[in-house]
Amino acid sequence: MKPDSVILCTVLSACGHAGNLSYGKTIHEFVKDDGYAINSHLQTALINMYANCGAMDLAREIYNGLSSKHLIVSTAMLSGYAKLGMVKDARFIFDQMIERDLVCWSAMISGYAESDQPQEALKLFDEMLQKRIVPDQITMLSVISACSHVGALAQANWIHTCVDRSGFGRALSVNNALIDMYAKCGNLVKAREVFENMPRKNVISWSSMINAFAMHGNADSAINLFHRMKEENIEPNGVTFIGVLYACGHAGLVEEGEKLFSSMINEHGISPTCEHYGCMVDLYCRANFMTKAVELIETMPFAPNVIIWGSLMSACQVHGEAELGEFAAKRLLELEPDHDGALVVLSNIYAKEKRWNDVGLIRKSMSYKGISKEKASSRIEINNEVHMFMMADRYHKRSDEIYEKLDEVVSKLKLVGYKPSTSGILIDLEEEDKKELVLWHSEKLAVCYGLISRRKELCIRIVKNLRICEDCHSFMKLVSKVYQIEIIVRDRTRFHHCSGGICSCRDYW
Repeated sequence: MKPDSVILCTVLSACGHAGNLSYGKTIHEFVKDDGYAINSHLQTALINMYANCGAMDLAREIYNGLSSKHLIVSTAMLSGYAKLGMVKDARFIFDQMIERDLVCWSAMISGYAESDQPQEALKLFDEMLQKRIVPDQITMLSVISACSHVGALAQANWIHTCVDRSGFGRALSVNNALIDMYAKCGNLVKAREVFENMPRKNVISWSSMINAFAMHGNADSAINLFHRMKEENIEPNGVTFIGVLYACGHAGLVEEGEKLFSSMINEHGISPTCEHYGCMVDLYCRANFMTKAVELIETMPFAPNVIIWGSLMSACQVHGEAELGEFAAKRLLELEPDHDGALVVLSNIYAKEKRWNDVGLIRKSMSYKGISKEKASSRIEINNEVHMFMMADRYHKRSDEIYEKLDEVVSKLKLVGYKPSTSGILIDLEEEDKKELVLWHSEKLAVCYGLISRRKELCIRIVKNLRICEDCHSFMKLVSKVYQIEIIVRDRTRFHHCSGGICSCRDYW
């Protein structure tokens, strides 16, 4: 029996879903050898197959050979690039398209959202709305995800309005995403409001809200919601326990965490994954129960991964356990030799011990391999516009005013006891040079811009890509007291709500 183009398209689709490139190539050869007329359906099926198998060079060969590139085949090409994170190539296809439908707009927005370019995703979504293209649920989920990464509350409110206008306000998956979005944008009240008003909730809804409380350091609320969930006969899953164990870890609730971990196994029959063990190791490490952390790692039913060694390594740096920290860093580097975080921590451990030769060797190795430490950056939203700052940043148009404000703020804080802490500056510099460096951290510049730009706002919100340092944490608390303003900082692991000189984390992070 000779297959027709419909059967061939179906088989090519199966090859793409299975990631079976060799079989897909064989089908392609069969099509060419048997003289099939390669119509638009077959063209699209071939491009989709190659794209789903990650062979964009082969997909591009077919695409470039087409005399006319219709909407469906161009969308297939665009989607292939977007899924692989090749957003520049995807955008080139997108910009060349004469006709665009909702599918290609959504694919391009999703590509930006999943490639850590959330601002571009939001910008494109705004452009799409201006062209009066009505979004669907898939588009909205990508946009909500992008906004969660940016952490800008005004944009979050705008997107929530778009959700309601588009008629997705009662959709379960959208509401679950909104909980996460509001939590990551620093508004726990709105996240809770979405949760309580949901007409229907599933285990993802409960887990999202528990995780929202956890990332804001509100462990009691996370645990209470977990118990309420069980009272309403919603069976928790593995993700739920990750959230509640995370909450315990960031509040120092060791006994509570141990009870929950035990109940997960004995009451709910959930086998702990590496993520659950990672939460427990992190719980012990943060509480400086290093012996317990090591014992747990040694008795785990599987080999520790990068995250577990990373938790132990970071805790050793915080608690001054140089020997154990060096051991953990080396185990991590055995698993991932080019891990920038491990190399930096190992360098910092040596720097604290003034082992400058070892520091130099690590930095030479990083330079030789082209490995660089992730640069710290901070974002702040003012008047619906997001501004980004790097360390010692002079690129902002109001840079001179920002540094003047910084001098003023530092002078006022010194009157109430602020002394710049240079313990986090682990390079061989004079003490005064270290003090200058610590005062130029990106979140300090962001908060000073917030102080000169705010009107009636009672809150400054900052999103940082790395963990906030000890000096910046003290700085934010004192600014909140002296300037009588709430400051919310989202760093890599959690939120810090500073008000009246006190932080929600109770200096435990």
